[in-house]
Amino acid sequence: MVDSPATAVERADVVVVGARCAGSATAATLAGAGRDVVVLDAATLPSDTLSTHLLWPAGLAELQRLDALAAVEALGAPRLTRAYAQGAGYGVDSAFPSVEGIDYAMCVRRAGLDAALLRTAVEAGAQVRARCRVTSVVWDANRCAGVRYLDSAGRSVEIRAALVVGADGRRSTIAREVGAEPPFLTVPSGRDCYFAYWRDTADAPRHIAAQWRVGADLGTAFPCDDGLVLSLVQPPSGNDRGRGPGEAERRYTEALTRIPDLTQRLSGCERVGRVRSATGISSYFRRSAGPGWALPGDSGHFKDPVTAQGIRDALHYGRTLAESVVEVLHDPRALDAALSEWERRRVIECREIFHWTNRLARGEVMRPLEIELYRTATDDPDLARITAGIFSRTHRPAELYAPARALGLAVRALRHQRAHLPAVLADMAREVRDSTREWRMTRTALHGNPSHIPAPSTPRSTLTTAGPGEHHA
Repeated sequence: MVDSPATAVERADVVVVGARCAGSATAATLAGAGRDVVVLDAATLPSDTLSTHLLWPAGLAELQRLDALAAVEALGAPRLTRAYAQGAGYGVDSAFPSVEGIDYAMCVRRAGLDAALLRTAVEAGAQVRARCRVTSVVWDANRCAGVRYLDSAGRSVEIRAALVVGADGRRSTIAREVGAEPPFLTVPSGRDCYFAYWRDTADAPRHIAAQWRVGADLGTAFPCDDGLVLSLVQPPSGNDRGRGPGEAERRYTEALTRIPDLTQRLSGCERVGRVRSATGISSYFRRSAGPGWALPGDSGHFKDPVTAQGIRDALHYGRTLAESVVEVLHDPRALDAALSEWERRRVIECREIFHWTNRLARGEVMRPLEIELYRTATDDPDLARITAGIFSRTHRPAELYAPARALGLAVRALRHQRAHLPAVLADMAREVRDSTREWRMTRTALHGNPSHIPAPSTPRSTLTTAGPGEHHA
């Protein structure tokens, strides 16, 4: 195909589509290593985006690695030094595990967080272009070779690059264009997500990140910047209910009334702004790497927000993607091998927290073994520490269910809940079934061998390398 005279053609080492967490982390790391990086985003930057934006210590450690932590802390969000989790009336208070010297969490609104990350990428040397909408991927035979986009003035521009990074979220244009949009593994959530900001009171405990579970409902209170507190609720999904105006407000308010301790935490606070919602959520893995392309962040892998893992993973896998390819960008064979290994590593590292998240996202009434876990953790600091560490990725979910600990929980559940013996026994049987199913999923779809992952479907567009008449802007 001959290039249109109206299309300017540029070259870069890497083009990153999406300028938020994964995109900025990728761009900052590559540009800091001296690579020529162009970042495109369809939005006006900085801008808000739908996100629960809690950063566990592991997420803050990623900001520290990018030299962005000081800029993020300057936004004024308090350091959250205690984690409080209550389930079925049993409250567990614990410190956060330390990750690279960071033993606190933070809840930072996305406009400020994204702006700080973007500045980091620009200061590292990346070119960032806002209001630029990618329309297609450029192909050289079967290799991704760049993108075409419309700039802020509506002009058509083409960028040729050794690597195209699709950091453009769950509805990724790049995933669609390279044929990777259909996930190879999807698990629908049993919860909907609604959240709002409240103006916190002067005497509020702004050092505590708190979560409550009552029946099938889950709610949180995370103090954040500008004197606000983010309160999120995740009731069971309402697939049989309307989606019209006022539905989010109604479901949010109803869920608050079912979580009295959260209502008490917000007593005296003033709601700021509207209720925001995310419904019809599914956790998934997509094929995330191929010849000349990669999908870090939500574009390639997404987990239900119930465990607040998205920002940490976006930062981590954006950074590690950049570190994996920085020395081999112009050796196609070595680049493809590095991309394949990066994809394999992400699947292996994320599969256990993926299973854990999906359990918490079921939207069911608390089960007997879950209740016993909370009851036991109130008097067992080691168990509380492990539970807090799972969210910050310093401990594995399997540590909660080591044979001796699992047996102890089962015995205590039988003793404390003997009036509900059939339910306890049924829960124990279900635990065996769930563990078996997760093991099978890990051994098959999440084996970690890219050759076992279904290849992307046929790309949407093909374009051979342009001839000698192309223009380099």
